[in-house]
Amino acid sequence: MFTLFGIGFTTPWLLLGLVALPILWLLLRAVPPAPVRRRFPGVALLLGLSDDDQQSDKTPWWLLLLRTLAVAAVILGFAGPVLNPEPERAGSGPLLVLLDGTWADAGDWPRRMDRAEAVLSEAARQGRTAAVVSLTDLPEGPVPFQAADAWAGRLPSIQPRPWVPQEDAVAEWGGALDGAFETFWLSDGVDRPWRDDLLADLEDHGGVTVFESPRSVTGLRPARFEDGAVQLSALRVAPGPEREIGVTGHGTDPNGIERALVTATLPFAQGATEAEASLSVPPELRNRITRFELDAVRSAAAVSLTDDALQRREVALVAGRDDREGLELLSPTHYLEEALEPTADLIDGAMDDVMQANPDAIILADVAQVSRAEELLEWVEGGGLLVRFAGPRLAASDVSRSEEDPLMPVRLRAGGRSVGGAMSWGEPKGLRDFQEDSPFAGLSVPEDVSVNAQVMAQPDPTLSDRVIASLEDGTPLVTRKRVGEGQIVLFHVSANAEWSTLPLSGLFVQMLERLAVSTRPARPDAADLEGTVWEPDTVLTAFGDLQDAGTLPGIDGAALAEARPGPETPPGLYRGEDRRVSLNVIGAETTLAPTAWPDRIPVEGLDIVRETALKGWLLTLALGLMALDVLAALALAGRLRGPRAGAGAAAALVLALAAVPQPGTAQEIERAETDDPPLALEATTEVVLAHVVTGNDRLDETAHAGLRGLSRTLFQRTSIEPAAPIAVDLETDELAFFPFLYWPVDADQPIPSDEAYAKLNTYLRTGGMILFDTRDADVAGYGASTDTGRKLQRLAGPLDIPPLEPVPEDHVLTRTFYLLQDFPGRYAGADVWVEAAPADAEQVEGMPFRDLNDNVTPVVIGGNDWAAAWAVDDSGSALFPVGRGYAGERQREIAMRFGVNLIMHVLTGNYKSDQVHVPALLDRLGQ
Repeated sequence: MFTLFGIGFTTPWLLLGLVALPILWLLLRAVPPAPVRRRFPGVALLLGLSDDDQQSDKTPWWLLLLRTLAVAAVILGFAGPVLNPEPERAGSGPLLVLLDGTWADAGDWPRRMDRAEAVLSEAARQGRTAAVVSLTDLPEGPVPFQAADAWAGRLPSIQPRPWVPQEDAVAEWGGALDGAFETFWLSDGVDRPWRDDLLADLEDHGGVTVFESPRSVTGLRPARFEDGAVQLSALRVAPGPEREIGVTGHGTDPNGIERALVTATLPFAQGATEAEASLSVPPELRNRITRFELDAVRSAAAVSLTDDALQRREVALVAGRDDREGLELLSPTHYLEEALEPTADLIDGAMDDVMQANPDAIILADVAQVSRAEELLEWVEGGGLLVRFAGPRLAASDVSRSEEDPLMPVRLRAGGRSVGGAMSWGEPKGLRDFQEDSPFAGLSVPEDVSVNAQVMAQPDPTLSDRVIASLEDGTPLVTRKRVGEGQIVLFHVSANAEWSTLPLSGLFVQMLERLAVSTRPARPDAADLEGTVWEPDTVLTAFGDLQDAGTLPGIDGAALAEARPGPETPPGLYRGEDRRVSLNVIGAETTLAPTAWPDRIPVEGLDIVRETALKGWLLTLALGLMALDVLAALALAGRLRGPRAGAGAAAALVLALAAVPQPGTAQEIERAETDDPPLALEATTEVVLAHVVTGNDRLDETAHAGLRGLSRTLFQRTSIEPAAPIAVDLETDELAFFPFLYWPVDADQPIPSDEAYAKLNTYLRTGGMILFDTRDADVAGYGASTDTGRKLQRLAGPLDIPPLEPVPEDHVLTRTFYLLQDFPGRYAGADVWVEAAPADAEQVEGMPFRDLNDNVTPVVIGGNDWAAAWAVDDSGSALFPVGRGYAGERQREIAMRFGVNLIMHVLTGNYKSDQVHVPALLDRLGQ
């Protein structure tokens, strides 16, 4: 690209046309030709007369300059002038644009795409072929070099991955490269063991230039529970100044709504690459945390998913007899306490106290008769885990003899069985290897584990399906029965060492872990997960967003224990039969270090100078100068005087205005000023829903996304076809264009001015509707018990709001399109308030007949956070969770139906009421 005075030209050879301007000057100077002068006395008779048409004896110099400038502007415009051109790199031949494409790129991915686009544009101007390759998604076969222009349209489809390139795959790809080419490498800035080898392979084929962001890459290690607190640790790739970074723990509240539960600050000291913090969280709250996220960091490394390692279970221990004084080792719960105390929160007490605590698991050690059995069975059906151990009391009782007890997995024989004793013919029995369908599959059985007494199971058609561990002779050792969402497990031996050596072995702890009675404080190893299969539940994107795993296949437990994030094992949450295991981008042993490039390799940043094409402006200038030339020619010819002057001037003016470039269309969420004609045009040519700007960007984005979702639903289900919603500034925008305003209330939003309130009152009086949403139904009812409720009282004080009442059963809102009686949003249960019917309203068939504002209530007030329930992204996917499972999606559907009813109510007024009261209307009309 040729550069002159800071302006580049894409086709500089056209500038040679400027050389012809002097010749053009002379040609224009000669037209019209100079008149021949002759002296003739009779000319005196013509003095004082004026001709309709005049012709100058020569072209004025200023008109010559005007025409010369117009031609020069045309020449310069077609030469492709560019302001602030990117310095062009000398190069030829194929160009490889190489991306790391990892989670570390996600934080500034748009800048990387801008840099890649600039590089491809430069290659296109030079006529070079190019290829774009991401190391996390390597192509098969040779590098796909094509025309550089062809790759520009594919860049949006290239996305980073939440893992790092596989070393073997990179080595194989680098060794297979062929031919000569230049490489522009957009590095993520994190040191990798394969970089040096790949760099050597690339240099064998041509020069290499590296582009790297100066920002520091930050990650969050998995949270761990130690010393009664949650330990958090963050990393950064290089030492830097003192800095604090926030971290937030997200999870679900008791209503199943995801929200921020805890926050903390991680301080990086001067020159430190690691920051730590300890967070003391109550067990109930800790068990609800599903992930920790670093604030203001958009990357999968900034998200740490939690699993059962953090969510310690509450386990209740109930013994069938008191501990023997001075004989702690014979206590029915001693070995259980030793096995569970490091990994679970233990609860001791009677059954009445235990049930009130609502633990995750209950262990009954030699308990024959269970108090509150019906309540305990209901708890199991709701998802509880009941583990029972045999003992002398259970063996001597009649529990589950003739009929299977609801709280036992099998029927039992009377008396039990003793082997290996003085009065027995047999030897103590060992354990049989666990079957593949057992939750204990893969656990190794120690040879020193033996059983000398047990309770025996009665033969039954379902017995074989319920045995999950057995002795060498095939007699059941552990049986299990599923009840509702929970399960009941029976160990046919005692919980102490009287009947077996099982409680003395490490296998005892592992079996409890497999049953999800307890959880491990650290990531399980391959032996722990041997023989199990884990299904992906949710997976992380490179940007740190959680997505449903969809149809991804299951993963072998041993492979998952040793897996690193990759195409086959994406980072996310994996679910087993009764447990969950998280696979995070940053592990407990992960370290981050900056890349050290050799001195011979040029390293540049990602910043690019924004080029501004001047072609359009110069051609517009040329058209404007030509329009002025037309006016000047008309003036010199005397055509701007007389009856034809107006038409000529008007034609020239239209030509000049047509040459002026028009501004581009505003973004759909961008506001227009009150006197801006496009706002009036956009808001009145189609139905448009609007929301009030609160000053809270997140809240405004949610409101906009909510109205977008509601507009799409209206388009799909009704005859209303709304345009894109618009954000309204109460201070500057005209409200009369919009039939409906959604006003989310924020505690910090400013109070409108008197002028704004005057517009609002006019809007309400002339048929407009405002939906006030305090978004606090999850914590309060309607009123001033919350910050947003008190703010609503201040906002609504100056408004002419009529008396209000909760939506009555007969209100037209309940039937404008759908038949509804509840009006939930993201939350449900709070009252929704509308204009109250006048005390003297005429009753027709028991229902008040309202006439005010065509029966449209001017305000609707509630706190159910409707916008969050309506909100969808550009692809139509819901942005916020609503409730749990099917019930939650049903609640979202009812919320959407309420929105449809609301808009139909605004647009149709008393139409539905008229249908109900047709007899009364006909009577009024005298028919």
